[in-house]
Amino acid sequence: MSKIQKIKGFADLFPEEAAVFTRMENVARDIFSRYAFGELRTPVLEKTELFQKSIGEDTDVVGKEMFTFPDRKGRSLTMRPEATAGVVRAFIESGTHQPGKISKFFTIGPMFRYERPQKGRQRQFHQINAEIFGAPEAQADGELILMLCTFLNALGLTRLTVELNSLGCHECRPAYRQALIDYYTAKDRANFCEDCRRRMDTNPLRVLDCKVSGCKALVQDAPVITSHLCHECESHFDDVRTILDGAGVAYELNPRLVRGLDYYVRTCFEVSSHDIGAQTAVAGGGRYDGLIRSLDGPDCPATGFACGMERLALLLGSLKTPAPDFYLAVVDDAAANAAMLFAQRLRDKGLVGEACYGGGSMKSRMRAANKSGARVCLIMGGDELAQGTVTIKPMVGEGQQTTMPQAEYLAQIGTE
Repeated sequence: MSKIQKIKGFADLFPEEAAVFTRMENVARDIFSRYAFGELRTPVLEKTELFQKSIGEDTDVVGKEMFTFPDRKGRSLTMRPEATAGVVRAFIESGTHQPGKISKFFTIGPMFRYERPQKGRQRQFHQINAEIFGAPEAQADGELILMLCTFLNALGLTRLTVELNSLGCHECRPAYRQALIDYYTAKDRANFCEDCRRRMDTNPLRVLDCKVSGCKALVQDAPVITSHLCHECESHFDDVRTILDGAGVAYELNPRLVRGLDYYVRTCFEVSSHDIGAQTAVAGGGRYDGLIRSLDGPDCPATGFACGMERLALLLGSLKTPAPDFYLAVVDDAAANAAMLFAQRLRDKGLVGEACYGGGSMKSRMRAANKSGARVCLIMGGDELAQGTVTIKPMVGEGQQTTMPQAEYLAQIGTE
């Protein structure tokens, strides 16, 4: 009988790896709270139509990558491939929006896409997202990017590239869309990959984001969106840049930068690193003013970003678990219960440590204490049990082994 193994594209995170994710989550909660963002937790399972309507049925995500299945009543359900749609659904369903009210949310959790597993991206992957609802102003976009950079810097990541673009709006984008179609037609559609030939009819901007070398060469001289912006979009983009310039955030203008989902307008940005091989995006986002209305919600502007936690983890490396304060070695089975209760009293005082569950030879227990990395080994056997004492053996430095009453040792900890 073959052993049951994990599903391809799904990873186990053992303590040192999990510690990196915990650190990211803790830093995010600290930084985002400074900007008045509150945490929102949404289900990982949603109705399929939510993503069809929000992301777009013609996108690769909906067409090729979603984990979709019928439930026992035949209703189509999908494991969330991204977070924003669920956040918007929750926002609409809560009915809490009021004109002029600004809502700020962040979410942390797993997403699911059926795509080829690769470095920094699994079929179950994790994201940190932030969203601002109700603010059409460029200042919201600027604040969001500043918060993202503050978060990444707080993690110790500084060798990053911020790329910035504007995708225009529903007023100025149609003219640009037609300019792209005219350009592609002149290049002969047959020269493009199969996906791009399909995108020309459904979402011409996505052709600019194709990773196929032949397509990249063909679009090198394509029209740029920033030459087609209306006055309002141009002014909005100038304000975002002014904020970043004033805050000292370096960025690069990239007129080829687009987002993979249909609902983005105006500000579009991406943060990349060169430290995990070829330049790799670790975070990205932008403005999506029409999404809430398209899901039958209020006409409410919105902007947000998402960070890929697996890719950030590659930059951060693994974190070593802090060394425990003590290892309590039991060398007599009769002392096991008393030792466990003594260990609990140590933990009640804030110490971190491990106590073995039964007796054993002194040699094996000291070997375990060394392996634990604890700064002190506490020893309890028959003599200590009878006398109410504990033997203390320092594992670092040059201190001498001593024995003292348990109460005295506990009192000593309280005064350190």
